[in-house]
Amino acid sequence: MMTMIERKIYGQILRSISLRPVTLITGARQVGKTTLCLKLRDEKGYNYTSLRDKDERALARKDPNMFLQMHPAPLIIDEVQYAPALLESIESVVDRTKVNGEENKGLYVLTGSQAYKLMDGVTDSLAGRISVIHMSPLSLSEILKREEEQFKIDIPHNIKRSSEVTIAPLEFFNRLIRGTYPEPEVEKELTAQEFYSDYMETYIDRDVSEIINVRNKDKFHSFMQLLASLTGQELNYERIASDVGINGKTVKEWISVLIAGDIIHLLQPYSDRSTSKRIVKRPKIYFWDTGLACYLARVLDAQSLVAGYLKGPMVETFMVNEIIKTYRNARMDSPLYYYRDSNNVEIDLVMLKEGSLSLIECKSGTEFGWDDIKAMARGIPSQYPIEGKCIICLAEKAYPLENGIYALPITAI
Repeated sequence: MMTMIERKIYGQILRSISLRPVTLITGARQVGKTTLCLKLRDEKGYNYTSLRDKDERALARKDPNMFLQMHPAPLIIDEVQYAPALLESIESVVDRTKVNGEENKGLYVLTGSQAYKLMDGVTDSLAGRISVIHMSPLSLSEILKREEEQFKIDIPHNIKRSSEVTIAPLEFFNRLIRGTYPEPEVEKELTAQEFYSDYMETYIDRDVSEIINVRNKDKFHSFMQLLASLTGQELNYERIASDVGINGKTVKEWISVLIAGDIIHLLQPYSDRSTSKRIVKRPKIYFWDTGLACYLARVLDAQSLVAGYLKGPMVETFMVNEIIKTYRNARMDSPLYYYRDSNNVEIDLVMLKEGSLSLIECKSGTEFGWDDIKAMARGIPSQYPIEGKCIICLAEKAYPLENGIYALPITAI
């Protein structure tokens, strides 16, 4: 029997069903949406159906009202993106229940692994009746089975948290290769290559092919491989179009598909009035999972990753993702940006929280000199005071650098 990993987002799902008639759980394929829905079914007595079943899917598409009569609320509908027409029928049931004075909280829980078209239907049909929960791959706290909290720079607390558990560098690089999807974490015999090979085949054949007309699947695969090698870098549409041999419009369309499918996300540049003329305007691109990015970039083992040019970008990707997950799993907006100006002064993460800024660098090393911290030490122009500065890194223990800057282990997150 598969081991159940406690997911931090589950509490937010329970909260949502106590407040709203409809809850939609979105996220990439294989992040664990169905597993949580089955847990909800068993614990809260929901009915359950999946539109992966072709007969259920056919009925939901042909006669959505009959489908909902056959499957009364409270109901979980897995993979609802296969029958978008259901959303209007769900709207009718929700509104009818409200008019009749019946309890209409927690009527439907929907999942969708591809939000590209699904969100249009949600906006049109269920505005004001639905809460949307974005589910990520496993967080480091979930893997380590410890409490998760929204990351902020609080040095005494950061030191205490990082001292509770340590990760050796080789173990960390193996984690980057294996990624953070639940199945490889639970099924120890399953290799990362096996999982991601199947994942890519399923993702492109099912999700992408249904959304856009990818005439040449090999070209789309090449596009994803190129993006994987660019994780942690600024998004340059013209360069990608030129390298893959497609036009800029297609690049933007394909990027949108990967964002909607929770394969990648963009980090926007930090700016306020005092810096707007000098900052770089392009967002940075990150894969949500380093295992998938490494597989696509053909970096298949920890030794190759450590020796290659993607070591730094993959470490940065993992660390940025982990900090964002601490907010996403609490259903809080991420207060994170990056900074780069026309003089190429760069800060990996700028956190705007509680009226002040924190500056964070993500590094693959353990020891650092002045060149590593000088941008943080000098700070950036801003209307907000800069309260905290740190380097998240692979050091075993936290230690102070110059100018009040601390090196913090990855387990401080």
